[in-house]
Amino acid sequence: MGLRNLFYPDSIAIIGASTGPGGRKIPYLQIMQTLGYTGKLYPVNPKYQEINGVKFYPSMNDLPEGIDLVIASVPVEKSLEVTRTAARKKVKFLHFFTSGFSELGNHSLETQLLRAAAEGGTRIVGPNCIGVYCAESHVSFTLEAQGDIPKEVAFFGQSGGTTSNFLRMAMAREIGLNKVVSYGNQIDVAVGDYLTYFAGDEEIRVIAGYMEDIKNPRKFLKALGEATRTKPVVILKGGITQQGARAAASHTGALASDHAIWSSAIHQHGGVLVETFEQMLDFVMMATAKRTPHGPRLGFLGAGGGTAVAFTDLAILAGLSLPELQMATQEAISQKIIAVNTSTTNPVDLGFYGFEFDVMAHTIRALAQDKNIDLIVPYFSADFIAGSQSDRLESGPKTIIDIAGEIDNPVIPVLSKFAEANIDVERVRLSIFSAFRKAGLPVYSTIQDLVYATKKYLEWFSRPSRNNH
Repeated sequence: MGLRNLFYPDSIAIIGASTGPGGRKIPYLQIMQTLGYTGKLYPVNPKYQEINGVKFYPSMNDLPEGIDLVIASVPVEKSLEVTRTAARKKVKFLHFFTSGFSELGNHSLETQLLRAAAEGGTRIVGPNCIGVYCAESHVSFTLEAQGDIPKEVAFFGQSGGTTSNFLRMAMAREIGLNKVVSYGNQIDVAVGDYLTYFAGDEEIRVIAGYMEDIKNPRKFLKALGEATRTKPVVILKGGITQQGARAAASHTGALASDHAIWSSAIHQHGGVLVETFEQMLDFVMMATAKRTPHGPRLGFLGAGGGTAVAFTDLAILAGLSLPELQMATQEAISQKIIAVNTSTTNPVDLGFYGFEFDVMAHTIRALAQDKNIDLIVPYFSADFIAGSQSDRLESGPKTIIDIAGEIDNPVIPVLSKFAEANIDVERVRLSIFSAFRKAGLPVYSTIQDLVYATKKYLEWFSRPSRNNH
């Protein structure tokens, strides 16, 4: 059985549904209703007969056969009974929000669940997880909603909290999520199954994931190798230290393998490993840009020599380069500035002109004509824009967006902010960030973040097996 009915179920039963939030349960029923799920909903709870026009069922025995997805929020002691009933009712997928299994040493119960589910061909999601999210079908575990942006990212997360955090952070960054799954203890449907499904989904452009262990390494690595031929897969691994591995075991029952062996296998099969959650988001933002980097030669422009020097050092240390600009490029740049505290070499120091959007746009156009430049990095300061360019909060970014749309080179801005407690600066930053993101430009808060994301993306883009596909 494939996973389509999990992400696009025509019918969902919610065991333990209630009238609203509370009782340490996710209000799946209310979430589906609010988001506009159009399939059939079967809330199960003997305490209620009908709420807001929705009929409640006293038990699973009263449900029709063949329901696509059952979400069970029940005490762990009832999980085996629920599984047996689901199998008898020919339920396709049974998701246990319930915890209390192998993460607490209760391995035998998981074995019993698998045997019972197999009797009716029922697949188990989890247990100990928050389940699935699909933007198109409106199946979800959260009321968070996305705007009208391309939804090209899939995420698999072994931790429910990490999965929720990824979803919220991605939405805040205007990164469109297509499908998300929190898979917990993965006693049946495992991470390799989700990766295979996401790899075959033509709407998904980038796959990201948080993992603590792999139940079937051979199957997962095969899926990873196939996926990375056509789309990047970025992974954050939990439990890389002995203490972290112990924490993972108590969290999802994970048995962490030797990290050096694990990371080597991931690299060999084309996966991109990152060390922090923020790095994963930075990579995804880069990989979903309208124009992505195809080479390591950067052209940097901004105001101030210190930042330019720091960027150059970081880029070179990361294996990137800042080639010398052609004379024609330098002459074009110099048309808008005077040779006082400025430099038309690479990095380009525009001096105080670097705070003017029109001069920045002109310089971006000049850099785009240089055959030695693959990627253009304009550096903006929200602090200075708030102080001297606040009247151009809409027209200024639009000038940059327009030129970025005219040229072939990717334009990836850095939008810095140094005044930590200044509401006006933060308001400016959010306004410009939103404008750039809606236009499909990745935006980074620091030069370090941009350099890291560029390096990691080019690692995947340049791998031989991808190019030979």
